[in-house]
Amino acid sequence: MLDFGIASIPLFIMLLFYGLIIYLLISLIRFMNNKIALDQERNEKLDQLIQLLQKSEQKEPAVPPQSDQP
Repeated sequence: MLDFGIASIPLFIMLLFYGLIIYLLISLIRFMNNKIALDQERNEKLDQLIQLLQKSEQKEPAVPPQSDQP
């Protein structure tokens, strides 16, 4: 019969360590994919805001500021 005894403890710890590393890598990849999607959405909204500001500037010409000092 196979009897691993004490020798199986380091093997078990090593497998847990590799499992933790794989879990962390998968979590990191999911986080980065989510971040990329949110960054793209933010950039699209910023582009829309810039276009709206440019359109409003074209409709209303900028008035130079008047100085109150003589």
